[in-house]
Amino acid sequence: MNTAIRRVTAGFVSLAAFALLVHAVPVRAAIPPAEKLLPADTLAFFTVPDAVAFRAAYKVSPGLLFWNDPAMKPFHDKFMGRLNEKYIAPLEQKLGMKVADLLTLSQGQFTLATIANGSGHADAPGELLLLDAKDQGDRLKTTLALLTKKMADAGGTVRTETIHGLDFTVVVSSNNFSGKSALALTNGASVTVVVGTAPTNAVADGSDDEETSSGTQGKPAKAAKPEKPVELYFAQHESLLIAGSSAQAVDAVAAHLTGGSLPALADDATFVADQLSQFHDAPLGYGWFNCAESIRQLTAGLKAATNGMQAMLMQAYVPKILAATGLDGLKSAGFTVRETPAGSTLALHLNAPAATRNGLLKILALPAKDAGMPAFVPSDATEFSRIRLDGQQTWAELVKIATGIEPASGPATLNMMIDSLNKPAQKKDPGFDLRKTVLANLGDDLVFYGKGTNQISLIAVSHPDAVVEGVRNLTSHEASQVAVGAPRKFHGHTIVTVALKVTTPRAAKGGAAPSAPQHPMLYLSSAGGYLAITKNVALLEDFLRNADSQLKTRPATPGIAEAATHVGGTGGGLFLYRNQLETMRAAFDSLDDSGVGGPAMMMLPTYRDWADVTLLPDFDSVAKYFSFSVIGATATADGLTWTTFSPRPPQLR
Repeated sequence: MNTAIRRVTAGFVSLAAFALLVHAVPVRAAIPPAEKLLPADTLAFFTVPDAVAFRAAYKVSPGLLFWNDPAMKPFHDKFMGRLNEKYIAPLEQKLGMKVADLLTLSQGQFTLATIANGSGHADAPGELLLLDAKDQGDRLKTTLALLTKKMADAGGTVRTETIHGLDFTVVVSSNNFSGKSALALTNGASVTVVVGTAPTNAVADGSDDEETSSGTQGKPAKAAKPEKPVELYFAQHESLLIAGSSAQAVDAVAAHLTGGSLPALADDATFVADQLSQFHDAPLGYGWFNCAESIRQLTAGLKAATNGMQAMLMQAYVPKILAATGLDGLKSAGFTVRETPAGSTLALHLNAPAATRNGLLKILALPAKDAGMPAFVPSDATEFSRIRLDGQQTWAELVKIATGIEPASGPATLNMMIDSLNKPAQKKDPGFDLRKTVLANLGDDLVFYGKGTNQISLIAVSHPDAVVEGVRNLTSHEASQVAVGAPRKFHGHTIVTVALKVTTPRAAKGGAAPSAPQHPMLYLSSAGGYLAITKNVALLEDFLRNADSQLKTRPATPGIAEAATHVGGTGGGLFLYRNQLETMRAAFDSLDDSGVGGPAMMMLPTYRDWADVTLLPDFDSVAKYFSFSVIGATATADGLTWTTFSPRPPQLR
């Protein structure tokens, strides 16, 4: 019995303690995500849903680890010293606090947005900032109160406005703050408005002072009208800072926080579709752009413009350009940033339905064809790109675009350009026509790869020998006096050499004769259904040696196949690979040449003083922070997506 009584007593004590705890510690509702706070007429926004998670991911990112590596300390310290001296220290002196302390105030979401009709003027956008300090709300209140006092002491005035139950303030910096706007807040939901005037460079009307210059000495400068004060609205609701460029910009946010029923961005059907397809699974950050509404505002603004001939031309051509290029069919654009133990992903999505896709959007909508690395691409290639772009369809679409912009003269202009290219080539071959020789033979495959600075371009063509001769005619006339070797055979293929024109150097001072011009050579050939173009004959020979290989697949470079799965594979008509390890190695090696005429000496002295490349370490000491990146594309009935993935370097996993 005693045991039972003790158990019941302990239970009541626990319940009582819980009740006291609940009443002693105020329970605050979580701040809604950006899309539930922003108004439905949001034009664009970028948000970090969780600033703490973002900073944690950034802290261990390869880029920041590289920047903070002890081997980089001499370069790092000199650069940061200049940055602190020039910008950070003066700003901290004006603010009366550390910039680092301000940056750490964001503990939850951090959102920047542009709002349609949010500036208080017709069809003019406004700006909005949302920052959730979470458990740092008291520190946010103290910080903003200090900023408010700082600005008020500098000559500002204060007033308060109430919007949907929240007391807001507009803040404009005084002369002591260099005319730049600043944000301020008092406490809780109360906000103070500080109104001041920005400085001007000319003397205001009625002043006895005079400005002089070398050209108008002794004459007063032309008086300039004082700049109209800019009002910036602020409020703190619980742990959330709301800052906007006008009452209109903050109106919907205030309503959503206080139980109002104004439409939010989360109610917009286009945004909801993008959110479901792109912004799922808690990305570190994401952004969204309302293309359709932005285009509508652009065209409305053009119709209202009355400033002469320029306005008339814009009114006549901008709508035609938007329609011909297909950009008027673009509903929205968005991007996401994600971080996983495997690596970093950045995805860009265009909401462009296939049913209305034309112009540039139709060109960008690549077919679902293999864009993987062919067997002839060497395993040590540092760069590779493959685009399954249909050349003839692309040219036909470009003609449509030109016709849509200017029905009468558009196609004629394109033909004139082609004829201007034909004329020099026809001196060597009277029957030459770029349309028939090159454009009519274009296929649906473009391949580019290389090692370091040596690159080769491959273009899928039919009748490759005729195309090689056509390209030779197009490029050789400029340097026809330069002796080049006759076409030669290599592994059953013909290599054609063309000398490219180079401007003759001017005579040196003192009457010395200029050095003889050096003509770079262009090498052309064909194999495997491709026209091959390069300035490096060894790379061309390597291609010709392997182009007819019986290998159907290329030995995979370690990690590329796995990385491709993060960008939708290689079947979306586009695939790019960049070996950042070797690219950065080459960059370090080139910057190591700090002598006269070296890359470092070509930088302006100011930049050399900040980024002192002589302080960079040996690349091998920081090579572990670099790996490679891949890009893939997909086109669906709803839109187009390009995704970049950078695997985490093996030594950092």
